[in-house]
Amino acid sequence: MASFPKDKSPLYRYLEKDRQDEQDLASHQPQAVDLSPMAKIWHIVAMIPAGKISSYGKIADYAGLPKRARYVSRALKSAPENLSLPWHRVLNSQGQISFEKNSAAFQEQMELLRIEGVEVNRGKVKLSEFEWRPDMATLVMAMPF
Repeated sequence: MASFPKDKSPLYRYLEKDRQDEQDLASHQPQAVDLSPMAKIWHIVAMIPAGKISSYGKIADYAGLPKRARYVSRALKSAPENLSLPWHRVLNSQGQISFEKNSAAFQEQMELLRIEGVEVNRGKVKLSEFEWRPDMATLVMAMPF
């Protein structure tokens, strides 16, 4: 079998460059961050764009907390005010505002959604029209966990 000197073989140089490129790429990959469940929820809620809504259950799913919709509600109530989360973009699974009808919180959420262009009819939003459906790239690249 022919033996090529490592410093002269074009094949060796090619393979070595390819290996170095892979190492460089790996060093630039986003690293997973170990966030608390609440921090994961806050991160996801912050990603919901204006004019879109999501449900408590979907946010729990995206955070890796299936069947924990009520926990999402608790996390939003516990969020520090300086986060300025768009809490108003989170509705129940039927697309309805969860606050008691005609309460101050109900009216505030409805008004904030309307300002963003979301059509709200008696506290209900058409999920088919306004639900945030992040694509796979968004889920993989924008979530650090």
